Amino acid sequence: MSSTINEMLLRLSANSNGNKLNKMIAILQELVSLLELERLEDNLFRGPSRDIGTNRVYGGQVLGQAIKAAQYTVEDNRNIHSLHAYFLREGDHDSPIIYEVDRSRDGNSFSARRIVAIQHGRPIFTLSASFQVEEEGLEYGIEMPDVPAPEKLISVREYETRHMDKLPEKFQRLLSLSAPFDLKPVDFDEHLDSESASGGRHFWIKTVDELPAEPQLHRSILAYVSDYGLLTSCLVPHGLHFLDSSLMMASIDHAMWFHRPFRMDEWLLYSCEAISTNNSRGLAKGNFFHQDGSLIASTNQEGLIRRKS
Repeated sequence: MSSTINEMLLRLSANSNGNKLNKMIAILQELVSLLELERLEDNLFRGPSRDIGTNRVYGGQVLGQAIKAAQYTVEDNRNIHSLHAYFLREGDHDSPIIYEVDRSRDGNSFSARRIVAIQHGRPIFTLSASFQVEEEGLEYGIEMPDVPAPEKLISVREYETRHMDKLPEKFQRLLSLSAPFDLKPVDFDEHLDSESASGGRHFWIKTVDELPAEPQLHRSILAYVSDYGLLTSCLVPHGLHFLDSSLMMASIDHAMWFHRPFRMDEWLLYSCEAISTNNSRGLAKGNFFHQDGSLIASTNQEGLIRRKS
């Protein structure tokens, strides 16, 4: 068992007086365990899958695990700074996923890796990633949107406790994705009802408990989170909602850039916005900001958005 999981289990034991807190920390520990891969060979790894209540593996899980697989092959404290991924097939949540890493190049400052995720003998996902030694350089970042601080907002968990009977069943199932996190939408009504939304999506997020100081773990978890709600922001201009049973949606590709150090156990603002919808596809962009206003990561995602016949 890794030191990461051991540390979390120790904290779980220390908080034995709070049953609700214990449950949330246990769910976070399950997420950390989900991102811990088994090494089969020098460049071959195996990761578990998890059923989130849908008929396929959650894309963020495969993204986070693929980053971990690549990171296991990179030395010299080089951290991932960019990734480009394609989702090729639906993943089977009842079967483990094999990750094959190609060590494309190791230069003086950068390392490049290509990862293929395989299930049942077929690739379901590919990822190209670049890692870099930390360096000093020019500094600039776009401004964070002017939104209320997280302390002034209600969390999804609080709303769930008060209004579970009002939430659609599909929405209740998807709450399992956000269970390891404290999630606070900037406008809760717009989070639940796209018809009232006037722009993009904004929500504050952090893990429910402290994480070990391992930058690679924090980046993998941020990638896991980045797939949450990004594509659905393409529905906002059309006054549609992801709960609409007439819609079929699936990720096609995902790109991400890590700009500055961060911690997932500190508040981050995720700002998502539609760029284009056309030809049964939608393209959305997202930015993550630290509470001090600094831009820490950016992401783009294109996905299928199709009316069911």
